Amino acid sequence: MSGALDGAVDAENPDVESPAAAPDMAASLATAHAHEIAAAVRAGTVPARAVLEASLARIAALEPQVNAFTDLTLARARAKADAIDAARAEGRELGRLAGVPFAVKNLFDIAGLATRAGSKINRDLPPAQADATLVARLEAADAVLVGGLNMGEYAYDFTGENAHDGPSRNPHHLGHMSGGSSGGSGAAVAAGEVPLALGSDTNGSIRVPSALCGIFGLKPTFGRLSRARTFPFVSALDHLGPFARCPTDLALAYDAMQGEDPDDPSLIPRPYAPVGPRLGEGRDGLRIAVAGGYFRTKGMPDCFAAVDAAAAALGADRIVEIPEAARARAAAYVITAAEGAALHAGRLSARPGDFDPAVRDRLIAGLAIPAAWVIAAQRFRRHFRLTMLKLFEEVDVILAPATPCRAPELGQKTFVLDGETLLVRPNLGLFTQPISFIGLPVAAVPVWLDDGLPLGVQVIAPPWREDLALEVAHALAEAGVARAPVAQL
Repeated sequence: MSGALDGAVDAENPDVESPAAAPDMAASLATAHAHEIAAAVRAGTVPARAVLEASLARIAALEPQVNAFTDLTLARARAKADAIDAARAEGRELGRLAGVPFAVKNLFDIAGLATRAGSKINRDLPPAQADATLVARLEAADAVLVGGLNMGEYAYDFTGENAHDGPSRNPHHLGHMSGGSSGGSGAAVAAGEVPLALGSDTNGSIRVPSALCGIFGLKPTFGRLSRARTFPFVSALDHLGPFARCPTDLALAYDAMQGEDPDDPSLIPRPYAPVGPRLGEGRDGLRIAVAGGYFRTKGMPDCFAAVDAAAAALGADRIVEIPEAARARAAAYVITAAEGAALHAGRLSARPGDFDPAVRDRLIAGLAIPAAWVIAAQRFRRHFRLTMLKLFEEVDVILAPATPCRAPELGQKTFVLDGETLLVRPNLGLFTQPISFIGLPVAAVPVWLDDGLPLGVQVIAPPWREDLALEVAHALAEAGVARAPVAQL
């Protein structure tokens, strides 16, 4: 248990404040791990309201610099925290995330708020009537929603720069990108504003911010977690998942969000498979390999060094080739552009001037993609999935870089990889897109090789084996290779 939480309130005399509840302890309370907070609240060591106020104080202090939040749900959060404390006082059992502050990318419906999806246009929508399923499930586990988070417009972004709300900034270096499109989610967790956040990942939008901001993220198997009442980007590729500063917290949130949902027809029925209680028990005998070929090109040397450091800690010396990965990325681009453009065709016609020009132009280009290309991309998708499933008969987990570089500077348009000048915005997802394309589960793991900005490693597992990805992430954290320190702002 974190010392920051010790003795926050005398459980027998709740009106008597102890030092941990005082204002000078607010930052420590806010930056504890989710599982530490939940254990303390459940035990009565600290009230949920004190944890919440510590989080809100940190948000108020840091937001002028970080710009992770677009909405705060203050009245709702305080009412929830007070209800948790009342339930604890009455002796009722609290949920597994009791008192844990969390926030969500603003494409998740939050009752009473318009679902922005990072856009100007969506602000004219009526307020959502109900929460997204995953928001409701975290609150059912007694987590406390504190607000909505900044994101790239309509999730078509890898940078974290939003033309309407401004960029979410990398808390480890405010002049650099947080990554996208879930940039606010990555920045809020890295800054210690909340210990837990939700984002979406279509082509890499959980793994890229995790890598650039130096935190852990989980992209579950396609169809594992409900997408009900979230604003889509590419229905064929969209995933939802959590961010945290340790694998234990990822598992805790993931377990709380699993389950069937009649409101999401895309959800693929699978047995409920809790991961958290088993972390640390299943790593022996795992066949772990490093992705070679495509995944050792078009990247800065330190990105590959981060993968090598993870492999060395795990005793993994096997290299496997993922055939046709470059073609998989190209096919993912075709599906993304065509389906994203079709979704926004009406808005492009009615309100073209209200889009971020960079997003608008890519969507317009998507409208021109021939249907035959999309059909070919979908056919190749099935082929590539079968190829990967065959590979997973030989190995259990594959390690690969998450991004081709560390976080670029805000506003940076190009970078040089292998002597070639490439655009930043599309190419930050160079290593994530082939994996999203076939819906594999991936844990993003932060690695620090020096005192500079962090790097990310993808821990890729077979379908429905999130437990393997989280197990390896947990092993790397225990070995000290992977870590997610709170940014010192």
